[in-house]
Amino acid sequence: MKRRLILGERIMHVDTKTPLNCVFGAKISGKINEENLHKALHKIQLKHPLLQMNIDATGKEPYFVLNENISKIPVRITSRPTDQSWLTQSKTEWYKLFDAHNEPLARVVWLKGETESEILLVLPHCICDGTTILNLMRELMTLIDNPEQDLAPYPSFRSVYDLLPEDFKITKAAHFKGKVFAALGRLFFFFKATSNNNVDQSNYVVHWKISTDDTKQLLVKCKEENTTVHAAICVAFMEAFKSVRGTKAHGKVICPVDIRRFVEAIKQDTMFAFAPIAELKLEKSENDFWTKTRKLKSDLETKVAEMKVYDLLNMSEYFHSSVNKMIGFLKTTKGTHDVTLSNMGVLNIPKDYKSFVLKTIYSPTVAFPWKNANTLVCSTFNGQLDFSFMSNESFLREFEAWQIKDRAMEFIKENLKELVNV
Repeated sequence: MKRRLILGERIMHVDTKTPLNCVFGAKISGKINEENLHKALHKIQLKHPLLQMNIDATGKEPYFVLNENISKIPVRITSRPTDQSWLTQSKTEWYKLFDAHNEPLARVVWLKGETESEILLVLPHCICDGTTILNLMRELMTLIDNPEQDLAPYPSFRSVYDLLPEDFKITKAAHFKGKVFAALGRLFFFFKATSNNNVDQSNYVVHWKISTDDTKQLLVKCKEENTTVHAAICVAFMEAFKSVRGTKAHGKVICPVDIRRFVEAIKQDTMFAFAPIAELKLEKSENDFWTKTRKLKSDLETKVAEMKVYDLLNMSEYFHSSVNKMIGFLKTTKGTHDVTLSNMGVLNIPKDYKSFVLKTIYSPTVAFPWKNANTLVCSTFNGQLDFSFMSNESFLREFEAWQIKDRAMEFIKENLKELVNV
């Protein structure tokens, strides 16, 4: 099988010299059987077609190509001298390409301790989103615990058109519109400064958790205020950017949306990378924190409801001729948003297993090669919110990132006081 990368995958692939990897880690208390780990990874590899493929980028366009001689998913075992060692290993994995001969598009790092370990899943972003990498971790933990369990394989789609429903018609008018928009796109990028140079490898991550009590209080307060934790985090960080960066702040956040809510062909356990996005603005006319969160929640719901994802998937195929310019533009432009915020929500993965306990899960980390690399990923596991805030030193100094993190958490705590004092 040979399949051309769709547009979203091509952007996340970047090029053959630029790594763009997602690292997703879990901390385990107890014993992991090494043989069971390898058996689990083998079964996972047999289930997911993308883990049996390589990327052929020798031509004008990159392709996923089935490799019948592909090697098993490798496991690198290392020590964990401190509880923060997983962060050091994550940073190492950011910059390692998946370019070895017959190497699969996944690897594992096992930080092995006497009683505690971390398992890091590493995948190129062009084959995974947050739902993908969470599902792989769930499958991995389940199979390490019960290696006899079977996983049902599924076929890979062969083009973006396999994702469209049978009743979706590509009319002559839609085809003409795609051609016109593609031409306009080429014209737009022709007049834009772009760069094919890689951003220097000065990415960093600021990682933290908030307590289970604070997480619970935030959830209760959001329900009381008829809003969401996602909206509260968005507003808190936009306010924090404004507080720390002043006139350099934009008051905008970009939120990726899980495409599975729209496209029936992409199941919860299907590996996929492309996510439509919604851009949200901070309401300047309002001063009340919770009023802003309600407005932002409403705006997000409206934008999600208005998304025409099938049209987006179809239309994106007309832009392949501009993808290299798009990537160069992302490496050059500062953008008009403060941060991209991906909220994985409550992680649906068991905590207790026969021979080990899943103590915590760390929100995924990634080192984007874009000029504006500001990215916040958050998730909730075992009643506790976890955050990974990432950027590049050349765009946002790390000390500023820590200030933004501290100010955002202050905004949230300040607006929980009313609840605490009741």
